[in-house]
Amino acid sequence: MTASLRRRRLAALLTAVALGTVTACTSGGTAVPPAGGAGQEQSLLDRAPVASDADLAASPTAQAIKQRGQILIGSQLDTPLLSQQNPTTGQTEGFDAILGRLLAKYILGRPNVKIVNSTSQIREALLQNNTVDVVLHTYSITLPRAEKVSFAGPYFVSGPAIMARKGDSSITKPQDLKGKKVLAVTNSTGAALVQQYEPAQVITLGTNSECVTALEQGRADAYVNDLTQLAGNAQTNDKVQVNSGTFGQDPYGIGIHHGDETFKQFINDWLKKIQAAGLWQEAYKQTLGTVIPGDAPTPPATGFVPGS
Repeated sequence: MTASLRRRRLAALLTAVALGTVTACTSGGTAVPPAGGAGQEQSLLDRAPVASDADLAASPTAQAIKQRGQILIGSQLDTPLLSQQNPTTGQTEGFDAILGRLLAKYILGRPNVKIVNSTSQIREALLQNNTVDVVLHTYSITLPRAEKVSFAGPYFVSGPAIMARKGDSSITKPQDLKGKKVLAVTNSTGAALVQQYEPAQVITLGTNSECVTALEQGRADAYVNDLTQLAGNAQTNDKVQVNSGTFGQDPYGIGIHHGDETFKQFINDWLKKIQAAGLWQEAYKQTLGTVIPGDAPTPPATGFVPGS
C-alpha cells in the first residue's frame, strides 16, 4: 500500500470517527512528517510573538525561565502527531512539540526547549519539585489533578476512543468493554473512565507505546485512550485499528506549579495571542491536520473547564 493511499484511508477513518460512526483503519509505515516540513514550521516560528518586558515582569516564573535561557517541558518522545522524536534529525515533531517551541519563543525570543520525559505517573511530581517548568503533552484537566497542580488553557480538546487489533470489530462502543480485558495508560483519564463499563480487568501500563505493544501481543482485548493518540498509533501501525468515535470530552491543559496564578495568566495570554494570529491553527494543520480532514477546529477558550 502506498503512503498516499494509507493517508487517504486514515483520513476517511477519522472523518467517520468525528461523525460518531464505526469503521476500521489500516495503516503502516513511518510517521507522516508535518506538511511543509521544517521550513513551514520555521516560517511559523519566525512570525511567533515574543513577550514584552512588561509581560515578563508580570510573572516571576517567566522571568526565571528567561534568565536561565531554556524552558524545561515535561513531555514524551513516542506519540505520533503530538510529540515524537524524529530518529534522523533528533527533532521532536507534533502539535504539542510545536506549541512548546512557540512558548519558548514567547519567553526567550528563541525556541530553546529541553524535553524532560514525563509519564502519567510522574507529571505531578515533576511540577511539584520544579524539575520542569510546564507539562505540555496530553495532560487532561481534572479536578483531582487541579488540587495538585495548576492548569493553563485548555489548549486542545480531544476525547476517549477505543482501539483494537486489526480485523477485530467486536468492540465498537464503550458498552462492549463489559467483561473484556482493557488497556489504559497508568494514571490517565482513560484508566478511570473504563471502570464504569464493568471490564473484566483494566491493565495499566506506563506509556502509550507499551499499551499498543500489549494489544498487539493479545494481552488485552482493547485499548482506551484519547482519539488524538490512537489516530497516531493507527497511522504508524498496521496491526491495530480505531473502532469507535469519541465518547466524552477530554480537554488538554498546560500543567504548571500549583498556585502560580501569574504564570497561568501569562500562558493564557500567550495562547490567546497565537490563536488570534492563526499560529495555533497552522500548528494543527502541520500535524494533526495532515490526517484529520477539514479545517482546523476552533481553539478552546481558556478557563472554560473546571480546574483550569
